Amino acid sequence: MNQLQENVKEAAEFLSSRLSHAPTIGVITGTGLGSAVGTLEGAFTINYGDMPHFPVSTVVGHSGQLMVGTLAGQQVMVMQGRFHLYEGYTPIQVTFPVRVMQALGVRHLILSNAAGGLNLSFSQGDLMIIGDHINLTGENPLVGPNLDDWGPRFPEMTAAWDPLLVALCRQAADGLGIAVQDGVYAGLKGPSLETPAEIRFLKTIGADAVGMSTVMEAIAAVHAGMRVLGISTITNINDPDHPQPATLEEIVEVANQAAPRLRSLIEAVVAGIGRGDQS
Repeated sequence: MNQLQENVKEAAEFLSSRLSHAPTIGVITGTGLGSAVGTLEGAFTINYGDMPHFPVSTVVGHSGQLMVGTLAGQQVMVMQGRFHLYEGYTPIQVTFPVRVMQALGVRHLILSNAAGGLNLSFSQGDLMIIGDHINLTGENPLVGPNLDDWGPRFPEMTAAWDPLLVALCRQAADGLGIAVQDGVYAGLKGPSLETPAEIRFLKTIGADAVGMSTVMEAIAAVHAGMRVLGISTITNINDPDHPQPATLEEIVEVANQAAPRLRSLIEAVVAGIGRGDQS
């Protein structure tokens, strides 16, 4: 067992000793979306900095807390805020929480993020179900010796975003009367925002939304054998012919406004997973 595996084991044992029930579903929230899961019954809450080996969120809109409790009858582990490559963290550090979830027995992972819209048919505040992604970060959390206990050397990514979970999410949105978009998410390293020329390039290669997170976690989760669902909140529209500056404060505000709809959708998806609707 190498040092990384030891660190993951220690963090997982630290949490397991404090939990009455192991989580089966994981949720990682994005910028301004810390309230996207709402209140968990019987929640255990702890700051990232109080857990062994956990990085600490440094970005506005990421509260940096972990919660474990019951949502829609299921034991859920929620990361309120994530870690990013642009903060200086390595892909291994960014995906550390996913490996801890894996060690605790999490089999379903829901990823949310705030993203810039590239598809001009989208509107600010839309929710987009991720159907596929493009990794443009130049990074991959699986580089280096493969840890066979964690997953295969060459994980299959043709259905990285689980089709059954995507269908469950669409069904849940319909039942709630929540309009959702579908699209491809492009992951960049950041932290600089995109130039008009870069936006044109991203649109040309088929991206509908762009952000600076999510892809590393999705790759690690697929490697871990998890079923993955992603939902982007479209916080601004990137029109290269009419570029408008986007501030972090505006992005957080739009994400906060969308959080109640996202919260309802995630709860309905969690309930559906509990019923086995995605089997």
